[in-house]
Amino acid sequence: MVAELLDKETFSLEDAVVRLGAISSDEPMSKEQFIRLSERFPDLRMEREADGKVLIMSPVKKGSGRRESRLFGLLALWYEKFNSGELFGPSSGFNLPDGSFKAADVAWLSDESLAADPASEEEFIQIVPDFVAEIRSATDRLKKSQQKMTDNGVRLAWLIDPYEEKAYIYRQGREVEIVEGFDSKKLSGEDVLPGFEFPLEAMKRKT
Repeated sequence: MVAELLDKETFSLEDAVVRLGAISSDEPMSKEQFIRLSERFPDLRMEREADGKVLIMSPVKKGSGRRESRLFGLLALWYEKFNSGELFGPSSGFNLPDGSFKAADVAWLSDESLAADPASEEEFIQIVPDFVAEIRSATDRLKKSQQKMTDNGVRLAWLIDPYEEKAYIYRQGREVEIVEGFDSKKLSGEDVLPGFEFPLEAMKRKT
């Protein structure tokens, strides 16, 4: 259905997402179709699974937007201090080895990874990031978000769930670690983002 709409001049996918929320494709989409879709609607955040299914996300609400900005802002301060690698926000797409196209609330690539990326400035990044972080929103399914963290071999990944006050830490080749409760607790960038600490209290929901 979404693929067919690519050929309609007057179709406003932006309006549909705002009115209806997230949209998923009924049928798989090829990589080429997905790239066409993203080029036609560059302001929308969308992802493609390895099996070709496409999800177009709606804009985030107040709380999710605040938490995403907080995480990116603190990582940006770390980046400015150490000037290491490159930092990418939620609108940056990754063309991953398993055939999926994904984005993260925050992603970071080391200088070594950037040197191995064959993508030009006008293409999706074609290499697995060293670090990603996702903050669960009210509409995100926890199981699906957890699966995203383990795909393609990211060195360090954080999935932060402000609704249950849990943080899931994924390290390549190791069991997931679960941190429960946000008060006075921090996540460490470890050897991937040396010197970076993130206060989980910044992710607490406001009543």
